[in-house]
Amino acid sequence: MEQHSSARSSGLDQFFGLRVHNTNVRTEILAGVTTFLTMAYILIVNPSFLGGVAGMDMGAVFVATSLAAAIGTLLMGLLANYPIALAPGMGLNAYFTFTVVLGMQIPWQVALGAVFISGLIFFLLTVTKVRETIINSIPAGLKHAVSAGIGLFIAFIGLKNANIIVANNDTAVAFTANLGSPDVLLTIFGIIITLFFLIKKIKGGIFYGMLITAVVGWIFGIVPTPEKIFALPPSMAPTFLQMDIMGALNMGLFTIIFAFLFVDLFDTAGTLVGVANQANLLKDNKLPRAGRALSADSIATMLGATFGTSTVTSYIESSAGVAAGGRTGLTSVFTAIMFVVALFFYPLVQAVAGVAAVTSPALIIVGILMVSSLKEIDWKSLDEAVPAFLTMLMMPLTYSIATGISVGFVLYPLVKIFAGKGKEVHPIMYVLSVLFVLRFIFL
Repeated sequence: MEQHSSARSSGLDQFFGLRVHNTNVRTEILAGVTTFLTMAYILIVNPSFLGGVAGMDMGAVFVATSLAAAIGTLLMGLLANYPIALAPGMGLNAYFTFTVVLGMQIPWQVALGAVFISGLIFFLLTVTKVRETIINSIPAGLKHAVSAGIGLFIAFIGLKNANIIVANNDTAVAFTANLGSPDVLLTIFGIIITLFFLIKKIKGGIFYGMLITAVVGWIFGIVPTPEKIFALPPSMAPTFLQMDIMGALNMGLFTIIFAFLFVDLFDTAGTLVGVANQANLLKDNKLPRAGRALSADSIATMLGATFGTSTVTSYIESSAGVAAGGRTGLTSVFTAIMFVVALFFYPLVQAVAGVAAVTSPALIIVGILMVSSLKEIDWKSLDEAVPAFLTMLMMPLTYSIATGISVGFVLYPLVKIFAGKGKEVHPIMYVLSVLFVLRFIFL
């Protein structure tokens, strides 16, 4: 028995290079579970968005979310040997739900088609290595502004869903006048308890915050009691292969496809570099096997659309696993296994996913974390500050990530020309600027 165990360890060592990265199987298991706990909230939030709001089948979305995360994370571990996990991206799921399906009244099947197309383009850009040219053409300030804007957007959605921010005829929005309602009080409790966990640096703080909030909500009758804890996964048939690719192409959804592609491309690139840097995996400030990592991401997005979920992307929460000692793709393998195990806990998700007081604190906290990228913007230079600020501001105000991106891309070349720095702008930015101007005029 010991010989078999030793042989397995030796095989894993050779495949993942455990000794080279100064790690072992036990450490990688701990890291994999840690990463899963820090991002397990997506298993509740994603079905609540796509299922509870966008009109898709909640059970099918839950299975699609779990499988897309498991397969994408497994591909990242086996192909690229990185301790990085993937799942449907926060912000992109909100864009899919609130801007595309609800705001533009586009059927979710067509929206899934747009997600699939964006994943296919991402894959082609990766294979042909054009991605490097595109990544280098987009100014850093705009990349950080998009991330911060998405943070504001999903935090606003969290506050709105929890009825902490309400509609107002005089001021558009206002602070709730019903502060004593059980739902609002439970949301505030969820925010406080989650902040406590995060400030105390307890790994999985967002997930634990949701669990405790759900338990408190259950005690006070706000959260329904689950009929059972374990069950076979629900059917994925209502969303499987339901994407409408031709519909996405025929409707000319250029802006939607571009928004999915843009956010996924730069969110993934930033996450890969950030986590790899934390794990000391960069060589000469470059990311080894970057093509494989990006391929895993794009394939996962296409599979996710096929299953019935919004864009799959790399999760910065993977840094929690790295902090726990994860250094190789074996960490990702164990995270993927946890997502498969989670398939059998749908009754719990079903009970809490429809309660905004449980999911809203996670949206608000994740929004806070995403806005931290603002520190990277050069606010002293107006030609950098103006497009970055308006990119960020327009996302929550217009309820659209795509509009924020469009405004920033139109303004950036213009203010650079005003500043006498027009030659510093990459030609691709001028092309995109013209395309977005045409979008505003004709669409």
